[in-house]
Amino acid sequence: MTAAAVNYKIGNEKLVKVLDAASAHLRGLLEKQGRPEGALRIAVIGGGCSGLQYKMDLVDGPRDRDIMVPSNGVNVVIDPKSALFVSGSELDWSDDLQQGGFKVSNPNAVVTCSCGESFAA
Repeated sequence: MTAAAVNYKIGNEKLVKVLDAASAHLRGLLEKQGRPEGALRIAVIGGGCSGLQYKMDLVDGPRDRDIMVPSNGVNVVIDPKSALFVSGSELDWSDDLQQGGFKVSNPNAVVTCSCGESFAA
């Protein structure tokens, strides 16, 4: 049985742009996992102190109806519902001991929490 083709769209950096530090870190993580062609999935889910929060996972590639954004040498995949909330965002990486990790700078967020992981749009 052959796998069905995945039906996804290609997006551009108007949806999400990956900055240099995030790109380098993401490439390193994907190579360590043995899937250099993989991607970072960014999803927006309910929760957090402001109502919405980001969920990020390393994945092999896009799923049906996803939008895949090639940016700065890596791929980011986003489902259509989450894309409404992250449009225009930038993904960065911080080595900060207390608040390190991938950070999304989102122009649509009208309220953010102090931890930077939760927002309201």
